Amino acid sequence: MARRKISDDVGLAALRSWEEDPDAAGRKTTATAVRYALEELAHRAPGNSVEVRVPPFGVTQAIEGPRHTRGTPPNVVETTAATWLGLATGRLTWEEARASGSVDASGNRSDLSVLLPLFATRTSMKRTAQNR
Repeated sequence: MARRKISDDVGLAALRSWEEDPDAAGRKTTATAVRYALEELAHRAPGNSVEVRVPPFGVTQAIEGPRHTRGTPPNVVETTAATWLGLATGRLTWEEARASGSVDASGNRSDLSVLLPLFATRTSMKRTAQNR
């Protein structure tokens, strides 16, 4: 399992700050939130079969399965920081992101819907309550 580089206190503070006002969150806050969410994904679903890219802030490998060693991996998810953080916090569902074209996912293991959201935030709790 990969060793965490961002503490929970720092990572969760960055996520909360981004969630309160995504437009006002600075580049450093956004970068920290993205990297922390990528670390959380790798922690919850360790493996090397899916590469999740959020340029320019970070990349991680997750999900058990065949490991690639060269070239472009067969299972890739790529998205923007705003979309990734929306997915991680529950502001956005996987289905909404795919339908809008804001997530590029290729490969038979690239569906992350069962792993998202990563964090139970105010937004995701409101969404769950509304859907009941």
